[in-house]
Amino acid sequence: MNSNQDFENYQKAKKQVAEIKGFYSHLLSYVLIMLVLTGINIRYSPEHIWFFWPLLGWGLGLFFHAVKVFNWFPFLSKSWEEKKIQKYMDEEIKRSNKYQ
Repeated sequence: MNSNQDFENYQKAKKQVAEIKGFYSHLLSYVLIMLVLTGINIRYSPEHIWFFWPLLGWGLGLFFHAVKVFNWFPFLSKSWEEKKIQKYMDEEIKRSNKYQ
């Protein structure tokens, strides 16, 4: 039983590390692309500052990615989901046992 729990914990930790790695990859591509877009904007059309819009849009997506990966809002985390699922499953079992 203990080794099964250890394996499950290892799998969860491995998944979390993969999600963090994915976030940092996303962050790096965001920074590099925004630098390129800023350079293009300044070089070819400095009278119209348009690089701000993709910076804002993609930045918002990056923010929500960070929220999910780092569990900044507990009600969005996997553990919260699992607790709620377990709660409703337990309630359903109690209801079904009540009528037996």
